[in-house]
Amino acid sequence: MDVQKKKVLYSREEIRDKVSKLAEAISEDYRDRDVVLIGVLKGAFIFMADLIRCLKVPCVVDFIRVASYGSGSVSSGQVVIRKDIETDIEGRDVLIVEDIIDTGITLHFLVETLKERKPRSLKVCAFLDKRARRKVKFEADYVGFTMEDGFVVGYGLDFNEMSRFHPEVYVVEE
Repeated sequence: MDVQKKKVLYSREEIRDKVSKLAEAISEDYRDRDVVLIGVLKGAFIFMADLIRCLKVPCVVDFIRVASYGSGSVSSGQVVIRKDIETDIEGRDVLIVEDIIDTGITLHFLVETLKERKPRSLKVCAFLDKRARRKVKFEADYVGFTMEDGFVVGYGLDFNEMSRFHPEVYVVEE
């Protein structure tokens, strides 16, 4: 895949506006409560940082890192935690912050795993929802952008750990 061949899918301005709207909805839903935001590493860190700066509710920040083993870009469907959260979430409102929903396998695993820790509530906020490759039924509570298919980079999204730094989201052309 040649990531040099790409075109802008979402501009800085579109991203900024979308993040602001997501933060408004989240702030309204968690009004008068604090929320634990759990960012899924590595891709969500840029989105999460921008989202936090727009929130109007107190929040605790933590991170989790998961991996689904397989060959190349294909998931085996087996998800393991590589770095767990450090925050006790029992009885707390929790919001998982993810860069992209693709197959849905990782987020389904995370939601089920974190539910076992007895949070008061558990929701998911995804920057991008790519629907064409879904393998398990999964719907996020908050979604920035929705697309059917395509390989995207930028704004935290990567290809082989590269291209996260772009302030826009690009679709890589075949």
